[in-house]
Amino acid sequence: MTTKEKDILDNVVYNYSISTIQINEENRILKETVSKLKEELDKFKALPLMVAEVRNTFGKEAIIRLPNSNQFYVQVSKECEKLAAGDVVLADQKNLVIVKKIPITKKFDIESFVIIEKPNVPWHNVGGLDMQVQEIKEVVELPLKKPELFKKVGITPPKGILLYGKPGTGKTLLAKAVASSTNSTFIQIVSSELVQKFIGEGAKMVKEIFELARKRAPSIVFIDELDALAAKRVEIGTSGEREVNRTFMQLLAEIDGFNPLDNVKIIGATNRKDILDPAIIRPGRLDRLLYIPLPKTEARFEILKIHCKNMNFSKDADLKVLSDSMEELSGAEIKAVCTEAGYFAIRENRTQVTKNDMVMAIEKIRQDAEENQEYLEMFG
Repeated sequence: MTTKEKDILDNVVYNYSISTIQINEENRILKETVSKLKEELDKFKALPLMVAEVRNTFGKEAIIRLPNSNQFYVQVSKECEKLAAGDVVLADQKNLVIVKKIPITKKFDIESFVIIEKPNVPWHNVGGLDMQVQEIKEVVELPLKKPELFKKVGITPPKGILLYGKPGTGKTLLAKAVASSTNSTFIQIVSSELVQKFIGEGAKMVKEIFELARKRAPSIVFIDELDALAAKRVEIGTSGEREVNRTFMQLLAEIDGFNPLDNVKIIGATNRKDILDPAIIRPGRLDRLLYIPLPKTEARFEILKIHCKNMNFSKDADLKVLSDSMEELSGAEIKAVCTEAGYFAIRENRTQVTKNDMVMAIEKIRQDAEENQEYLEMFG
């Protein structure tokens, strides 16, 4: 074999080796891809597992509670770690054998239903409510800051307070301000969220909310739209109304039950005090009833100054005169007037808000309020 023929043969062998390596690498990648696709396909074929709560355990057997509140006595698989009452588990849909324990805690569960924060609302942001501020300080702030004072006098401080009045008058703002001044954890609940589909779930949530509040004390539990949960009870009602009553009774038990509230204060807020059940507003529960009125002349001026402090006004805008023309407007509506006036200036590409902008904004807010009232009266 000549040298030339040998070089050609070596080149063919080399190219064949390279091709073999490339084919093997492609084959490996294809096998991995096929394996991953099979795993994904198996996941789609696998039956979904049911989430349940362990009520009690007996070795390799247990009682579980399903989301529909039904309870079953079931087997526990060998692979499943040791279980305890209250654990959340996955169970087979067909025979309900417990397959796996999942790390879902009560804290995680309940925090998805409430708003937890440390508010930063100073008292000077609350305008025109001097008397109400003084009273809420006495009921909520003083017991949290100076509990020894009440021990010396020999009285038990009130457990809570009810803020009632028309919408937009500053009830939530007051609650946040007192939480800020006491450096308390602010737990805000919307009453309608506590009304659950299944029997006992709402009452369980109320219990867990107060456990969380005690754990994070000092804390303030703010229950907004209280009338959705604490309306007057009726003897005959639907199953849904009976479930609301169960949740309400659990709330009463938490406020005035065996477990002391310690550094936990309750603030309720409602626009409809007239439909509340007497049990929630009796002494020993929400002891103080605090009416939050629509702002009067001086109060309107104070509120307007708070919302206008960062606005750029022209010389013709007299805030005192403007506040006098805002009669019957709530604090929220006064804030809306400032926002609308700013929009009127922006639309004309101006950086200063004029008196005319404010006047047009007041007219717009009044008109919106009247239209809303007419709409509500259609259903009244």
